[in-house]
Amino acid sequence: QVQLEQSGGGSVQPGGSLQLSCAASGYSHSDNCMAWFRQTPGQERQGVASIYTGDGETHYAGSAEGRFTISFDRASRTLYLHMTNLNPEDTAIYYCAFDWGHCPARWWLVPKYDYWGQGTHVTVSS
Repeated sequence: QVQLEQSGGGSVQPGGSLQLSCAASGYSHSDNCMAWFRQTPGQERQGVASIYTGDGETHYAGSAEGRFTISFDRASRTLYLHMTNLNPEDTAIYYCAFDWGHCPARWWLVPKYDYWGQGTHVTVSS
């Protein structure tokens, strides 16, 4: 059973930076798809970025491109999302997600992912 344990997040002023972490465990096959999603009240969960842990190929939503960086440390099996130049529109609950094997072409689709982290709050406010 894959388990995802999130940490990081919190409050930051506009223009600031934050890093989220997601420690993955409970699986043996090392090359999989992991992603970050975010959700605000009353809205659907939206894909932020994905990474195939086999070769490090990444994909980003337009809102994240150039500001966020997704990465994966194979030794610790920890997924990261480094967020810079944050603005109030980035305020949300952020979730990490896991899917077996290669990332699907439409990586941003929620039903594609089998396992989810517990979520962590990110608040961007002055």
